[in-house]
Amino acid sequence: MTRRALISVSDKTGIVNFASQLVNYGYEIVSTGGTKRVLEEAGISVIGISDVTEFPEILDCRVKTLHPHIHAGLLAKRDDDQHMATLQEQAIQTIDLLIVNLYPFKETISKQDVQHNEAIENIDIGGPAMLRAAAKNYQDVTVVVDPSDYERVIDHMKDAQDSSQLNQALAAKVYRHTAQYDALVAEYLTSEASESFPESKTITYDLKESLRYGENPHQQAAFYANPLASETSLVHAKQRHGKALSYNNIQDANAALQIVREFSEPAAVAVKHMNPCGVGIGDHLDQAFTRAYGADPVSIFGGIVAVNREVDEAVANQLSQIFLEIVIAPSYTERAFEILTQKKNIRLLELPMTEDSPEPTLHSVKGGLLIQDEDRAPKEIADYSVATDREPTEAEWQQLLFSWDVVKHVKSNAIVLATSHQTIGIGAGQMNRIGAAKIAIEQAGDQAKGAVMASDAFFPMDDTVEAAHQAGVTAIIQPGGSKRDADSIQKCNEYGIAMVFTGVRHFKH
Repeated sequence: MTRRALISVSDKTGIVNFASQLVNYGYEIVSTGGTKRVLEEAGISVIGISDVTEFPEILDCRVKTLHPHIHAGLLAKRDDDQHMATLQEQAIQTIDLLIVNLYPFKETISKQDVQHNEAIENIDIGGPAMLRAAAKNYQDVTVVVDPSDYERVIDHMKDAQDSSQLNQALAAKVYRHTAQYDALVAEYLTSEASESFPESKTITYDLKESLRYGENPHQQAAFYANPLASETSLVHAKQRHGKALSYNNIQDANAALQIVREFSEPAAVAVKHMNPCGVGIGDHLDQAFTRAYGADPVSIFGGIVAVNREVDEAVANQLSQIFLEIVIAPSYTERAFEILTQKKNIRLLELPMTEDSPEPTLHSVKGGLLIQDEDRAPKEIADYSVATDREPTEAEWQQLLFSWDVVKHVKSNAIVLATSHQTIGIGAGQMNRIGAAKIAIEQAGDQAKGAVMASDAFFPMDDTVEAAHQAGVTAIIQPGGSKRDADSIQKCNEYGIAMVFTGVRHFKH
């Protein structure tokens, strides 16, 4: 019996050449719609799907391959006499090779202002059904969903190799493909229905690159990308110089991006181990970076720097004086790029710094996954309340708002000391709040006098206020909400410290 291949693809890449080679190896080609037309225009003899099903393509081609003559030809076990006898009785021919890729649903919903009806019409039904049928019967059917696999299939034919191992690998790829396809459809419809936390969650990612190792050299790792990630996501960063990013580089770079996007004015952020070690803003980027560097010139060594303005020659000269793993910027002037690329090992990334849209945050636990809304809380003075007798001065308000933007991105327990344009002390990831405060105050030194303090969560006792006063802090911003708020308020009033309650905490574990 002549071997038969069914071809129905939305991505026509390489399909004419592949089909031509299949014909040379004795296959007859069955095809549908646009694929059939492309193959015929290339001079390839094609059997129409309606000639196989003896039924027309109907409902605007919504129904064309959903037919027993197709699915029985894919699903029949060749070593089952009863199956083969049934095919003979029903005059059904086996389909030995299936080449299908699906309607471009992902590409459709990625378009700006896509209409709902257009999205729905790009949900493929017949394609996934055929793919699943062929993949289930991979012992007898070779199924191809990715044009990059055409050459592998031909190579097996050319060398007359046993195809069982290849068929199983291709079948697994099919189920990964259809699972991702269904996940994207489910996510789109769930979002359209405004359901935030449905009864089940299927998350899909594409392999972006394999990494040399994970957090440590004995751990394997890879970097996967959300197939619908926005253009501002790190997965779309253009690397213009330097060796490949490591697992830890990616973590730190993402942390730096989240912080620098808090600011509309020129800003520079230095990150070490996913915590900011220096944040500065200014009238221009040169000034902002000078302040970020001055905040902690020791910890920035070997760190990651993100800026929200084009890097020019002046800033590049500053950056080139320090050992940095990565610089992330929206762009670089030609001269700045020349200066920075003189450093062989620095990675230079380009990425838009426009505000990105909120996305859920995911955290794995062994055997499970935590999902939550992104931490985007109010930042306006009108949203906060002054808890003390003294209100902050206008200058202190600016310092408080700046420090509140930063403390949100510091691992809990977190304390940040800052001026209106620069962090001067950061205490991160401590088991108690006074411990975090002591670290921040020690780092700030004499600069703490006249500075402000931000805390990611409330003060359980008044000891942090006491430490702030001893350091010379004049204003504090914190969520409030402790049973002992009154103690901290009283202590602030005693020392003339202004204290603002935000009503929102910023735990970051």
